[in-house]
Amino acid sequence: MDAKTCLQKLQYVGVLAFATVDGAGSPQVRNISAIHYEPDALYFFTARGKDFCKELLADGRVQVLGYTRYKEMIRLSAKAEPLPASEQKEWIDRIFAEQPYLANVYPGKTREIGMVFAIRNGEIEYFNLGVRPIFRESYTLGAGSVSVKGYRITEACIGCGKCARNCPQQCIAAGQPYTIQQAHCLHCGNCYEKCPAGAVERRG
Repeated sequence: MDAKTCLQKLQYVGVLAFATVDGAGSPQVRNISAIHYEPDALYFFTARGKDFCKELLADGRVQVLGYTRYKEMIRLSAKAEPLPASEQKEWIDRIFAEQPYLANVYPGKTREIGMVFAIRNGEIEYFNLGVRPIFRESYTLGAGSVSVKGYRITEACIGCGKCARNCPQQCIAAGQPYTIQQAHCLHCGNCYEKCPAGAVERRG
């Protein structure tokens, strides 16, 4: 798995959830399908009068979520940037050509109310619940960076094994200290809650 494959899987999903935050700090989620995919980026269309567009122009931060029929969750955290005015018409026409239904929504010249944003840099999280143990990994898109999440077991570990016995995915290996196999960790925090020595700490 890699960032390119994750973008391909998002394309197969088709309709993606885009999350932003409005001016009052409240979360907002929309389903977006007017998207063009490149191997290392995606471009999407919205109308300038929409709150969605306003929020993107004010802040730019967005999370994009897709979920496949195989129980794979793909989450892209990034900053969306509007394309230069000189490129807008070309990209609007390209997206409309790839998504014929858009001509029903914005017929004729009404498509000119639209704006295309690009996501070229970000973090992609891949999370597969359809295998056991589950599998998760993060990848960078462009100049993006990977944030550290989950839990780790510190040197305060007393070796009792309670964390391993209570792990839903059995992804904690014995040792001194015990270690969590991060690629199979649910981030559920059961080891954190069950550790009698307080040796489990959050990462990041």
